[in-house]
Amino acid sequence: MTVKPFYPIGTPGKPWTAAEKQQWRESQTRFRSYETDVLEAIDALKPRYDVSQYGELHYGDRTFPLMAVKTQNWDDSLPVALITGGVHGYETSGVMGALSFLSEYQNEYAGKINLLVVPCVSPWAYEHITRWTYDAVDTNRQFYPQGEGEEARALMAYTAPLKGKFLLHVDLHETTDSDESEFRPAKAARDGEAFEPGTIPDGYYLVSDTQNSRLDFQAAIIAAVEKVTHIAPADKNGNMLDYPVVSHGVVEYDNNAYHLCATLTGAPFTTTTEVYPDSPDTTPEACTRAQVVTVHTAIEFALAHA
Repeated sequence: MTVKPFYPIGTPGKPWTAAEKQQWRESQTRFRSYETDVLEAIDALKPRYDVSQYGELHYGDRTFPLMAVKTQNWDDSLPVALITGGVHGYETSGVMGALSFLSEYQNEYAGKINLLVVPCVSPWAYEHITRWTYDAVDTNRQFYPQGEGEEARALMAYTAPLKGKFLLHVDLHETTDSDESEFRPAKAARDGEAFEPGTIPDGYYLVSDTQNSRLDFQAAIIAAVEKVTHIAPADKNGNMLDYPVVSHGVVEYDNNAYHLCATLTGAPFTTTTEVYPDSPDTTPEACTRAQVVTVHTAIEFALAHA
Protein backbone atom coordinates (compact mmCIF):
# COMPACT_ATOMS: atom_id res chain seq x y z
CA MET A 1 0.00 0.00 0.00
CA THR A 2 1.28 3.44 -0.92
CA VAL A 3 0.80 6.08 1.75
CA LYS A 4 0.65 9.63 0.46
CA PRO A 5 2.84 11.96 2.50
CA PHE A 6 1.04 14.63 4.47
CA TYR A 7 2.08 18.25 4.68
CA PRO A 8 4.10 18.88 7.88
CA ILE A 9 1.67 21.50 9.25
CA GLY A 10 -1.77 20.61 10.55
CA THR A 11 -3.71 17.41 11.19
CA PRO A 12 -4.99 15.23 8.33
CA GLY A 13 -8.65 15.86 7.67
CA LYS A 14 -8.84 19.05 9.74
CA PRO A 15 -8.69 22.55 8.24
CA TRP A 16 -6.09 24.87 9.65
CA THR A 17 -6.93 27.21 12.47
CA ALA A 18 -5.17 30.52 13.16
CA ALA A 19 -2.46 28.54 14.99
CA GLU A 20 -1.55 26.46 11.92
CA LYS A 21 -1.60 29.53 9.71
CA GLN A 22 0.80 31.22 12.10
CA GLN A 23 3.01 28.14 12.04
CA TRP A 24 2.99 28.21 8.25
CA ARG A 25 3.83 31.92 8.21
CA GLU A 26 6.77 31.39 10.58
CA SER A 27 8.09 28.64 8.31
CA GLN A 28 8.40 31.02 5.35
CA THR A 29 11.76 32.53 4.38
CA ARG A 30 12.31 35.98 2.91
CA PHE A 31 14.38 35.42 -0.22
CA ARG A 32 14.30 38.75 -2.03
CA SER A 33 13.45 42.42 -1.70
CA TYR A 34 10.28 44.02 -3.05
CA GLU A 35 11.89 47.42 -2.50
CA THR A 36 14.98 46.58 -4.55
CA ASP A 37 13.36 44.55 -7.31
CA VAL A 38 10.06 46.36 -7.78
CA LEU A 39 9.91 49.74 -6.08
CA GLU A 40 13.29 50.88 -7.38
CA ALA A 41 12.33 49.73 -10.89
CA ILE A 42 9.09 51.70 -10.64
CA ASP A 43 10.97 54.78 -9.41
CA ALA A 44 13.12 54.61 -12.54
CA LEU A 45 9.96 54.80 -14.65
CA LYS A 46 8.71 58.04 -13.11
CA PRO A 47 10.12 60.33 -15.84
CA ARG A 48 7.95 58.50 -18.39
CA TYR A 49 4.87 57.44 -16.43
CA ASP A 50 2.67 58.59 -13.59
CA VAL A 51 3.12 56.45 -10.48
CA SER A 52 0.40 56.08 -7.85
CA GLN A 53 0.19 54.34 -4.51
CA TYR A 54 -3.22 52.72 -4.18
CA GLY A 55 -2.84 51.02 -0.81
CA GLU A 56 -0.51 49.82 1.90
CA LEU A 57 -0.07 46.48 3.62
CA HIS A 58 1.12 46.09 7.21
CA TYR A 59 2.40 42.59 7.94
CA GLY A 60 4.31 42.04 11.16
CA ASP A 61 6.87 44.82 11.37
CA ARG A 62 6.92 45.31 7.58
CA THR A 63 5.05 47.84 5.44
CA PHE A 64 4.44 47.32 1.73
CA PRO A 65 3.18 50.18 -0.47
CA LEU A 66 0.96 48.96 -3.31
CA MET A 67 1.96 50.70 -6.53
CA ALA A 68 0.44 51.29 -9.95
CA VAL A 69 2.05 52.79 -13.05
CA LYS A 70 -0.10 54.84 -15.42
CA THR A 71 0.09 56.58 -18.75
CA GLN A 72 1.21 60.18 -18.46
CA ASN A 73 -1.36 62.69 -19.69
CA TRP A 74 -4.18 60.24 -19.02
CA ASP A 75 -7.03 60.82 -21.47
CA ASP A 76 -10.48 59.98 -20.09
CA SER A 77 -11.83 59.69 -23.62
CA LEU A 78 -9.63 56.66 -24.30
CA PRO A 79 -10.14 53.04 -23.20
CA VAL A 80 -7.93 51.45 -20.55
CA ALA A 81 -5.62 48.42 -20.65
CA LEU A 82 -4.98 46.84 -17.25
CA ILE A 83 -1.89 44.67 -16.82
CA THR A 84 -1.44 42.82 -13.51
CA GLY A 85 1.53 40.80 -12.29
CA GLY A 86 2.50 39.16 -9.05
CA VAL A 87 -1.03 38.23 -7.98
CA HIS A 88 0.80 35.10 -6.86
CA GLY A 89 4.08 36.42 -5.50
CA TYR A 90 6.21 33.44 -6.50
CA GLU A 91 5.38 33.87 -10.19
CA THR A 92 8.45 35.90 -11.03
CA SER A 93 8.01 36.36 -14.77
CA GLY A 94 4.68 38.10 -14.24
CA VAL A 95 6.31 40.80 -12.14
CA MET A 96 9.39 41.09 -14.34
CA GLY A 97 7.32 40.92 -17.50
CA ALA A 98 5.10 43.83 -16.39
CA LEU A 99 8.14 45.92 -15.52
CA SER A 100 9.95 45.00 -18.74
CA PHE A 101 6.90 45.92 -20.78
CA LEU A 102 6.81 49.36 -19.16
CA SER A 103 10.50 49.86 -19.88
CA GLU A 104 10.25 48.85 -23.52
CA TYR A 105 6.98 50.41 -24.60
CA GLN A 106 6.83 54.11 -23.92
CA ASN A 107 5.00 56.15 -26.53
CA GLU A 108 3.57 53.43 -28.78
CA TYR A 109 0.09 53.80 -27.34
CA ALA A 110 -0.12 57.58 -26.94
CA GLY A 111 -3.52 58.77 -28.09
CA LYS A 112 -4.74 55.17 -28.48
CA ILE A 113 -5.18 53.67 -25.02
CA ASN A 114 -4.43 54.41 -21.37
CA LEU A 115 -2.06 51.94 -19.71
CA LEU A 116 -2.62 50.94 -16.08
CA VAL A 117 0.00 48.47 -14.86
CA VAL A 118 0.16 46.91 -11.39
CA PRO A 119 3.44 44.96 -11.50
CA CYS A 120 3.24 43.25 -8.10
CA VAL A 121 -0.17 42.78 -6.50
CA SER A 122 1.17 40.61 -3.63
CA PRO A 123 4.50 42.02 -2.40
CA TRP A 124 4.87 39.94 0.80
CA ALA A 125 4.35 36.80 -1.26
CA TYR A 126 6.85 38.09 -3.81
CA GLU A 127 9.55 38.43 -1.16
CA HIS A 128 8.86 34.97 0.27
CA ILE A 129 8.41 33.28 -3.15
CA THR A 130 5.07 31.84 -2.15
CA ARG A 131 1.64 31.58 -3.68
CA TRP A 132 -0.21 32.80 -0.60
CA THR A 133 -0.33 36.07 1.27
CA TYR A 134 0.80 36.66 4.84
CA ASP A 135 -2.60 35.30 5.97
CA ALA A 136 -2.35 32.08 3.91
CA VAL A 137 -4.84 33.43 1.36
CA ASP A 138 -4.66 32.71 -2.38
CA THR A 139 -5.21 36.17 -3.84
CA ASN A 140 -6.29 34.78 -7.20
CA ARG A 141 -9.43 33.32 -5.68
CA GLN A 142 -10.62 36.50 -3.94
CA PHE A 143 -11.88 38.90 -6.59
CA TYR A 144 -15.49 39.19 -5.44
CA PRO A 145 -17.20 41.32 -2.78
CA GLN A 146 -16.96 38.71 -0.03
CA GLY A 147 -13.38 37.76 -0.86
CA GLU A 148 -10.57 37.62 1.67
CA GLY A 149 -7.20 39.30 1.45
CA GLU A 150 -6.17 42.92 1.56
CA GLU A 151 -4.33 42.61 -1.75
CA ALA A 152 -7.49 41.76 -3.71
CA ARG A 153 -9.66 44.27 -1.84
CA ALA A 154 -7.20 47.09 -2.48
CA LEU A 155 -7.00 46.35 -6.21
CA MET A 156 -10.78 46.04 -6.53
CA ALA A 157 -11.27 49.40 -4.80
CA TYR A 158 -8.60 51.06 -6.95
CA THR A 159 -10.02 49.88 -10.27
CA ALA A 160 -13.72 50.28 -9.41
CA PRO A 161 -13.98 53.93 -10.62
CA LEU A 162 -12.79 52.82 -14.07
CA LYS A 163 -15.45 50.14 -14.62
CA GLY A 164 -16.83 50.50 -18.13
CA LYS A 165 -13.57 52.03 -19.39
CA PHE A 166 -11.53 48.84 -19.64
CA LEU A 167 -10.90 47.41 -23.09
CA LEU A 168 -8.36 44.84 -21.98
CA HIS A 169 -7.02 43.02 -18.94
CA VAL A 170 -4.03 40.67 -19.08
CA ASP A 171 -3.12 38.89 -15.83
CA LEU A 172 0.44 37.51 -15.91
CA HIS A 173 1.07 34.18 -14.16
CA GLU A 174 3.43 31.23 -14.27
CA THR A 175 3.49 27.63 -13.05
CA THR A 176 6.53 26.14 -11.32
CA ASP A 177 7.46 22.68 -10.08
CA SER A 178 6.78 23.94 -6.56
CA ASP A 179 3.06 23.84 -7.39
CA GLU A 180 3.23 20.08 -6.97
CA SER A 181 5.98 19.88 -4.34
CA GLU A 182 4.71 22.65 -2.04
CA PHE A 183 1.67 24.72 -2.89
CA ARG A 184 -0.94 22.09 -3.75
CA PRO A 185 0.03 19.90 -0.77
CA ALA A 186 -0.13 22.98 1.47
CA LYS A 187 -3.57 23.88 0.13
CA ALA A 188 -4.88 20.40 0.77
CA ALA A 189 -3.53 20.50 4.33
CA ARG A 190 -4.91 24.01 4.95
CA ASP A 191 -8.37 22.98 3.77
CA GLY A 192 -8.41 19.62 5.57
CA GLU A 193 -8.44 17.65 2.31
CA ALA A 194 -6.42 14.78 0.88
CA PHE A 195 -3.67 15.74 -1.55
CA GLU A 196 -4.11 14.23 -5.00
CA PRO A 197 -0.93 14.53 -7.11
CA GLY A 198 -1.26 16.10 -10.53
CA THR A 199 0.90 17.12 -13.47
CA ILE A 200 2.21 20.48 -14.66
CA PRO A 201 1.73 21.44 -18.32
CA ASP A 202 5.10 21.74 -20.01
CA GLY A 203 5.00 25.13 -21.69
CA TYR A 204 3.13 28.37 -22.06
CA TYR A 205 -0.65 28.40 -22.16
CA LEU A 206 -3.57 30.79 -21.67
CA VAL A 207 -6.68 30.58 -19.52
CA SER A 208 -9.76 31.82 -21.33
CA ASP A 209 -13.15 32.52 -19.73
CA THR A 210 -16.26 30.67 -20.92
CA GLN A 211 -18.22 33.87 -20.24
CA ASN A 212 -15.85 35.96 -22.38
CA SER A 213 -14.17 33.54 -24.74
CA ARG A 214 -12.74 35.49 -27.72
CA LEU A 215 -10.69 32.57 -28.99
CA ASP A 216 -9.48 34.72 -31.89
CA PHE A 217 -7.83 36.99 -29.31
CA GLN A 218 -6.30 34.04 -27.45
CA ALA A 219 -5.04 32.49 -30.71
CA ALA A 220 -3.30 35.71 -31.75
CA ILE A 221 -1.36 35.75 -28.48
CA ILE A 222 -0.41 32.07 -28.78
CA ALA A 223 0.89 32.62 -32.32
CA ALA A 224 3.09 35.50 -31.17
CA VAL A 225 4.42 33.78 -28.05
CA GLU A 226 5.18 30.57 -29.93
CA LYS A 227 8.07 32.44 -31.53
CA VAL A 228 9.56 33.00 -28.06
CA THR A 229 8.88 29.84 -26.07
CA HIS A 230 7.08 26.54 -26.58
CA ILE A 231 3.35 26.07 -26.09
CA ALA A 232 2.06 23.41 -23.69
CA PRO A 233 0.38 20.44 -25.41
CA ALA A 234 -2.92 18.91 -24.39
CA ASP A 235 -2.83 15.56 -22.60
CA LYS A 236 -4.17 12.35 -24.16
CA ASN A 237 -7.69 13.35 -23.11
CA GLY A 238 -7.49 16.76 -24.76
CA ASN A 239 -7.16 18.54 -21.41
CA MET A 240 -4.69 20.45 -19.28
CA LEU A 241 -5.13 20.31 -15.52
CA ASP A 242 -8.48 18.59 -16.15
CA TYR A 243 -9.77 21.58 -18.13
CA PRO A 244 -10.61 21.27 -21.84
CA VAL A 245 -8.10 22.62 -24.34
CA VAL A 246 -10.37 24.59 -26.67
CA SER A 247 -7.66 25.67 -29.11
CA HIS A 248 -3.89 25.34 -29.36
CA GLY A 249 -2.44 26.35 -25.98
CA VAL A 250 -5.76 27.62 -24.57
CA VAL A 251 -7.80 26.12 -21.73
CA GLU A 252 -11.19 27.52 -20.89
CA TYR A 253 -13.50 27.51 -17.88
CA ASP A 254 -15.75 29.87 -15.95
CA ASN A 255 -13.29 32.32 -14.38
CA ASN A 256 -16.02 33.79 -12.19
CA ALA A 257 -16.54 30.45 -10.49
CA TYR A 258 -13.01 30.77 -9.08
CA HIS A 259 -13.12 34.57 -8.56
CA LEU A 260 -9.98 35.05 -10.64
CA CYS A 261 -8.24 38.39 -11.06
CA ALA A 262 -9.08 38.26 -14.78
CA THR A 263 -12.75 38.88 -13.87
CA LEU A 264 -11.87 42.18 -12.18
CA THR A 265 -12.66 44.62 -14.98
CA GLY A 266 -15.41 43.17 -17.15
CA ALA A 267 -13.26 44.11 -20.16
CA PRO A 268 -14.19 42.61 -23.55
CA PHE A 269 -10.65 41.22 -23.95
CA THR A 270 -9.27 39.27 -20.99
CA THR A 271 -6.79 36.46 -20.53
CA THR A 272 -4.55 34.85 -17.92
CA THR A 273 -1.08 33.68 -18.92
CA GLU A 274 0.79 30.67 -17.58
CA VAL A 275 4.44 30.04 -18.38
CA TYR A 276 6.60 27.19 -17.09
CA PRO A 277 10.13 28.38 -16.29
CA ASP A 278 11.18 24.98 -14.88
CA SER A 279 10.86 23.32 -18.28
CA PRO A 280 14.17 22.12 -19.76
CA ASP A 281 13.04 23.63 -23.06
CA THR A 282 12.95 27.27 -21.93
CA THR A 283 14.64 29.75 -19.62
CA PRO A 284 13.40 32.30 -17.07
CA GLU A 285 14.48 35.03 -19.48
CA ALA A 286 12.39 33.53 -22.29
CA CYS A 287 9.41 33.30 -19.93
CA THR A 288 9.70 36.99 -19.07
CA ARG A 289 9.97 37.76 -22.79
CA ALA A 290 6.82 35.69 -23.39
CA GLN A 291 4.94 37.88 -20.91
CA VAL A 292 6.09 41.06 -22.67
CA VAL A 293 5.09 39.65 -26.07
CA THR A 294 1.72 38.67 -24.61
CA VAL A 295 0.95 42.18 -23.40
CA HIS A 296 2.06 43.88 -26.62
CA THR A 297 0.13 41.45 -28.81
CA ALA A 298 -2.98 41.67 -26.63
CA ILE A 299 -3.08 45.47 -26.79
CA GLU A 300 -2.52 45.54 -30.55
CA PHE A 301 -5.27 42.99 -31.10
CA ALA A 302 -7.74 44.71 -28.80
CA LEU A 303 -7.16 48.07 -30.46
CA ALA A 304 -7.62 46.54 -33.92
CA HIS A 305 -10.81 44.67 -33.00
CA ALA A 306 -12.49 46.95 -30.51
